[in-house]
Amino acid sequence: MPRVSKIRMVRSLLTAAALAAVLLCASIAVAQSVTPANAQPESVQRFIGMFSDPDVQRFLQQQSQAAQAAAKPPLATPNSDPSFSEFAMRFRTHASGLLGAIQSFPLETMQGGAVLERDIQANGGTRPIFLVAAFVAVGLAAQWLFWWISAGWRAWMARAPFATVRERVVALAARLLWAACYVLSFGLGSIGFFLLFQWPPVIREIVVGYLFAIVVFRLASALFDVLLAPRAEDEGRFRVVPITKDAARHWAKRLGYLVGWYAFGWVTIRLLGTLGFSDPARQLVAYSLGLVLLVIGIEAVWRRPSRLSAGQASRIGLRARNWLWTVYFAGVWLLWVVGAMKLFWIAVVCAALPGAIALTKASVNNILHSSADEEDGQQRSTVASVIIERGIRAALIVGAIVLLADALDVRLTQMTMQDSPLLRLVRGLFSAGIILLVVDLAWNVVKVLIDRKLGDTEAVLEVGSERERRRTRLRTLLPILRNFLMILFVAIAIMMALSSLGVEIGPLIAGAGVVGVAIGFGAQTVVKDVISGMFYLLDDAFRVGEYIQSGSYKGTVESFSLRSIKLRHHRGAVYIVPFSELGAVQNMSRDWVIEKMTITITYDSDIEKARKIIKKIGLELFEDPEFKPTTIEPLKMQGIDSLGDSGLLLRMKVMTLPGQQFTLKRRALRMIHQAFNENGIKLAVPTVQVSGGKDDAVAAAAQQTLAAHSAASATNPA
Repeated sequence: MPRVSKIRMVRSLLTAAALAAVLLCASIAVAQSVTPANAQPESVQRFIGMFSDPDVQRFLQQQSQAAQAAAKPPLATPNSDPSFSEFAMRFRTHASGLLGAIQSFPLETMQGGAVLERDIQANGGTRPIFLVAAFVAVGLAAQWLFWWISAGWRAWMARAPFATVRERVVALAARLLWAACYVLSFGLGSIGFFLLFQWPPVIREIVVGYLFAIVVFRLASALFDVLLAPRAEDEGRFRVVPITKDAARHWAKRLGYLVGWYAFGWVTIRLLGTLGFSDPARQLVAYSLGLVLLVIGIEAVWRRPSRLSAGQASRIGLRARNWLWTVYFAGVWLLWVVGAMKLFWIAVVCAALPGAIALTKASVNNILHSSADEEDGQQRSTVASVIIERGIRAALIVGAIVLLADALDVRLTQMTMQDSPLLRLVRGLFSAGIILLVVDLAWNVVKVLIDRKLGDTEAVLEVGSERERRRTRLRTLLPILRNFLMILFVAIAIMMALSSLGVEIGPLIAGAGVVGVAIGFGAQTVVKDVISGMFYLLDDAFRVGEYIQSGSYKGTVESFSLRSIKLRHHRGAVYIVPFSELGAVQNMSRDWVIEKMTITITYDSDIEKARKIIKKIGLELFEDPEFKPTTIEPLKMQGIDSLGDSGLLLRMKVMTLPGQQFTLKRRALRMIHQAFNENGIKLAVPTVQVSGGKDDAVAAAAQQTLAAHSAASATNPA
């Protein structure tokens, strides 16, 4: 870690400790500034003793809270909308309470200091800050003892692999358990050892409270260290949250500070109540401590690592986002200060819920991914990752709803016992939301299963084998099944959601049926296309990747929809043909194909010799490793097909797997041409015989005259 970062971390920790010490020392100093006990009248001493009695403090606090509750304006009932005047009155009461707390804070500090000084004197004059430091040292000693005992555990974690999902889950569970035990040893050594002795009540509350805050801070730091793993690259560890090394170090440190300061502030506010501070005074201190949280959040946003250099144009966008987050944090803090808690919780949930869902999804996929699930460099989701990720997302959404309901004073348990149009609507919305979550989970599980099955069919198998035919059939039917199930899930979700909202779906279904019949009559071609496609698929007429021809349409089947088929012509053109227009289909990619060839040789050629040459070439090609897997029957000559004008037409045939005949045909013709030339078998070419009149000599003379004229023209081109 850089020296500057260490200095800043030490400064932050010292600042937190200093603030705690200031609060405690201020109360002690105020208490000590009072007139000594031996110089006070007896009546004053009795008053201080009565005020220090816990029962008297509890009674005064209850009376103060009752008086404040009576002074508050009546809140709006759930059935009435709060007006702006009521909000203004509440804000005015809240602001006046804070102003009064500012004025009464010194007096309350003196009273709290008196209570604290009484317990300090009863404890022999030992200050709570020294007790906290002493028992922190005891906790560190217990923590070191656990570190020494767990040496074998730590060595195993350092060697633990992260290659498979099981190894990652086991290693992460072991690290989380070790971190919890590590912090628990500190808590038992500090808090547990402290509670073995008898202490005055206020001293016990202060020491236990701040020791508990330290335990919470250390537990949060250990949790962030396991999840973010700032030193993963150096220690060979696995980072659960898929972020960069710099980002992991940045956020692990800042999030630990946020949790630690929040725990310190929470304990401080509770201790102020124990010391007799009023609610407005405690709120004033809480808002002051919240400023530190605001500063930490803004600093974390502005100094977070970025993959972009400072000179890139997109840096402007990052700066704008930083300002937006700054305004958001400041606005949330102001909502908290002015007492608009409903708007405060709405703003917090609206910003935190999407981020928590995205972070959960990325972390779950990062933990549960494996090299076998990668396709084209992209990670494929698994059923386990979908179930876990969607389950956590549903839990986050339900938790956010419960939190908002509590913040907005909506009693979810009482909603089932009351009946009104608004409550029925709210109950329906909750039910619809749960239905949509369940349907979304089911659809994603089905989609992952279908996509994984489609991914398994990417591998090309032996051409013509049963497994290859099954693979092409799956690639044909699974996309259609996926689209059909998507429409089915959407329809079920909509119907169930409408039913939960109180909408009668019976007439809706009946009306949809009538409208469907009317649309069916008006769109007969579309219905015919869909039904024809169903029968084509049931008959297994074609599959994805097969070459078919239907009328003037031919090409390789690329994909389907509910009403049409997409054909890719061998020249590149794409035909999108409705199923009803296909008619009879000629499938050229099933089982086997026979390719026939013809060649013409001269009449004076040796036919038997030509037959033997062709047979030999056919056997050579049949044994060739390139053509043997795709050749069913070798090339052979069938005989003389006809007597042509220029020679004899010889017919040959060969049986191969579909689509493999063209390459073999080209190789066979080349080898036959070469062998015929070597063996003196001439291929016939068309010839034209010219004759004049009845005498061949006249024709010969004419030819000589024409040749002489051509030679003269070539000699004198001008």
